[in-house]
This record gives sequence, structure tokens and C-alpha cells, in this order.
Amino acid sequence: MSKASKVGSPTDARAAASPYAQLFRVTGAKAFCLSGAVARLPMSMMGLGIVLALNHLYDNWTVAGTMSASYILAAAIVTPFYARLFDRFGQRRVGAVALTVQVASMLALAFGALMRVPIPTLFALAILMGATQFSFGALVRTRWAYALRGPDNAALLNTAYALEAAIDEVVFILGPILAAFLATSVHPVAQLLVPTVACGLGGAVFFSLKRTQPPVLEPVDVSAERTGTASGAPAGPVDGEADRMTLRQLRSPGPKATNVLLYPGIMPLMIVFVVFNMSFTAFDVSMTATMKAAGAEQWLGLQLAMFAVGSCIGAVIFGSREMKGSHWRHMVVFLALLSVGFVLFRLAMDQFLLLGCLEVLFGLCVSPLFATGNLIVKGTVPARSLTEGLSWLTTAGSVGASFGSTVAGTVLDAAGPHSSMLIPCVAVACAIPLALLGWVLARKRPGRGTGRATNTAA
Repeated sequence: MSKASKVGSPTDARAAASPYAQLFRVTGAKAFCLSGAVARLPMSMMGLGIVLALNHLYDNWTVAGTMSASYILAAAIVTPFYARLFDRFGQRRVGAVALTVQVASMLALAFGALMRVPIPTLFALAILMGATQFSFGALVRTRWAYALRGPDNAALLNTAYALEAAIDEVVFILGPILAAFLATSVHPVAQLLVPTVACGLGGAVFFSLKRTQPPVLEPVDVSAERTGTASGAPAGPVDGEADRMTLRQLRSPGPKATNVLLYPGIMPLMIVFVVFNMSFTAFDVSMTATMKAAGAEQWLGLQLAMFAVGSCIGAVIFGSREMKGSHWRHMVVFLALLSVGFVLFRLAMDQFLLLGCLEVLFGLCVSPLFATGNLIVKGTVPARSLTEGLSWLTTAGSVGASFGSTVAGTVLDAAGPHSSMLIPCVAVACAIPLALLGWVLARKRPGRGTGRATNTAA
């Protein structure tokens, strides 16, 4: 075997000490991972950026929180539909058009805020911008799943998803710090322009990478799929047929594909992500108001980043270990620990140093939660619909984030930050029984829906 082939195959690199080192031996992994990370900067800056900019311009938390929620909700609604287009027509073909429209809409909102257009117009621009958003994280995770396909790479896929969760958290570390700095030291609208540039440049590089792009249509074993033993994974020839089939051939002999949300445990998982993601934006908005009232607004980005620092560390730890047993069990445990953390956050919210330490400690649970959710989807949804499945997870989180900022903004204006800080506690606590329900439903269905940690690449 040649040296080049060894570098491009993660299965031939098992001697490497670190699983992260093995990941980046995969051909093209560094390029799509880094460019995808840069393109994701808006997800940590736009929501908070709208809150900071609008509150500065109009001095109203309700308007700021509601506009941020409108943007996030619009993005949440359209994200799965973009994902379906990516799965059907390919990342490069859809991405070139979608990215252009996305950047144009982001610029429109930024300049609209700069020109202080009427609030209804700004709301329309925010919703328009949200309607152009798609999930770069889902696209990157789909590329990882394609690069690490096969049962021999199950552990590496676990590491890859943990790495992506860590990258998300690095983005959330840098994003709030940068947004707060730009809002207070440059201009309130500056934090809307910077992520626009990052999205445009990172996205352009990402979609230019043809080599790591998953194929639009992979070979499918039709006879196995009819018996329910296959799930859209690559398969060899069937009875002498060509191993690559046309879309027309694929559609004609077999049953229609199952809706992603109908797979066992997926719907409860979506609801879990809606509910517990309310906690993060509610926490951000509450802390923004708390630190502004204390005259410490310049430290807001650093304060919020502490949570993400803990999450990033948790992702590194999670990705370096192979956890046995059900992913659902892991999710319940992480949710329980996080609920305790938010209770302590509420008690220490006026002691910023102590709060920062608690954020780092309980932030250890955040990235593993997101990585576990991705692994459940990967182990349940067939490969042909993986981007859509992962995007639905992103959508659920975005819907929850929109609710969190809306509710927190309303409670802030009515009762103050100490009351709005109770929202994260309640949200995460409510997510626990929902996760237990999903676990029960997934266990009733054998095969892909079992969500076992040892079968993540099935």
C-alpha cells in the first residue's frame, strides 16, 4: 500500500496516539473543517448581535429579543428544506446559490440597522435574513459521515462529532466576545457586518472543495431495503445489476423513503432540543441585562464565553473517550447535570467571578449533549437523508433559542433579570422527562433506532 493511500485512510492509522490526529489524516478533512468553522461564525453573533444593536438603537429589550427570535425562528423553519436540497442535488450545486442569497440578506439587515429604518422594515429584513440561512454544521457533519463511513470507523465518527461540537463552542467563545467588543468599542452595527464577511469567505472556500463532497446518490441495495435490513448505506451489485443506479431506478422498485421525523425517537429528540436550547438564549439575554445594570457591559463577551470554554473542554474529553451504552442514557445524565448547573447560575448571577467558574464546570456537559444528539440521528436516519436529519436537529435548537430570547426579553421588561434567569432552570428540567420518553420509544424499535454507542456508524 502506498504512503498516499495510508494518509487518506483513517482505518490504516490506528497506531496514532490521539483519535484527533487520526481524524486529520483523512484527505481534505482540515480544509472542510476549518472553512466550515469560519462560515459558522454568524450562529454565535447574529442572534446576540441583533439584541445588542437593537437595544442600543431603541432601548427596548422586548423589541430586541423579539426581533432576534424572529430571525432565529425563520432560520429554523427553512433549514430542513435547504438540507433536503443539499441531499438531493449536492452541496456544491445548491450552496453556490444559497450562499450568495444569504450574504446579500445579511448585508441588507446590517445596512438597514445602520440607516435606522423603521422597526417594521427591520423586522422584515431580519425575517428575510433568517429565511436564507442553512446549517453549515450539518453539511460538515455529513462530510465527516461520508469520509468515515464503515463500521471500522465508528469510534472516529464519535470523535469527529465531538470535534464539531468543540468547534461550535470555540465559535461561541469568540462570537460573544467579538460581538460585545464591536458593539461597545466600534459601532453597534459592526457585529452584524463581521459575521457576514466570515460567512461569505468561509462558505465560498467550503463549497469549492469538491473532493470531500458526498455524492448526491450512493449505491443502494434495493432487495435488502425491501426487507428492512438496509438503511440507505452503500451496497454492492444486486443480482448482476449495475452497482450505481439512477434516481428513476431507485424510485421505481422500492417503497417511498420514510419522513425523517418518523423514525423512532427522532420526534422526542427534536422536542428535547427545542426545550433545553431555550436555556442558552435566555441565559445570554438575562446576563446581558444583569451586566449592563451593573455597569460591566464591556465584560459581557468574556462572561458569556466562560460557558463555551467549559463546553469546549467537555467536547475534547468526550471525543477522546468511547462511552459504552445507550446515547439516550448519556443524554439524560448530561441534562440532569446541566439543570443543577443552571440552578447554581441563578444563585450566583450577581457574583460574576463565581458565576464564571460555575459556567466552566457545568459547561462540560453542553458539547457532549449536542454530540450525543447528532450520534442518535446518525444511528437512526439513513445515509441518504443524513443532512436533513442533522438539520432538523439544528432547527429544533434554533426554535428553542428563539423562544428563549423572546420569553426572556418579555420577562426582563416585566420583572427583571433575576426572574428571567429562572427560565433556563425550568427549560432544562422539563427536557429530562422528554429525553426519557425518546429513550423508551427508541428501545421499542430494534436496529438503527436503538442508539447504542457501539453502533454509531451503522
